[in-house]
Amino acid sequence: MYKYKKITANDLKTKGISVVAEEVAQYGEAVVTVRGKGKYVIIPVERYNELREYELLAALEESRKAIEEGDYVIESVKDHIKRITRD
Repeated sequence: MYKYKKITANDLKTKGISVVAEEVAQYGEAVVTVRGKGKYVIIPVERYNELREYELLAALEESRKAIEEGDYVIESVKDHIKRITRD
């Protein structure tokens, strides 16, 4: 299980980025809570970029699968807009 430090919005307001830097250095991420509930996750930009890459790879795989299964449409931009905006 991932360990992370919960940082209250008040801690963030009073202590600033230093509290974030300390917790991310120790745990790899931090969660900012507002009124006791997790609201934001703070991670290093390198980790964020990794997650975005995984997301894009998953989308690419999904697209490849759709092509293999013939689940796609070839059409003009005009026809595409018309098709996706139908009620």
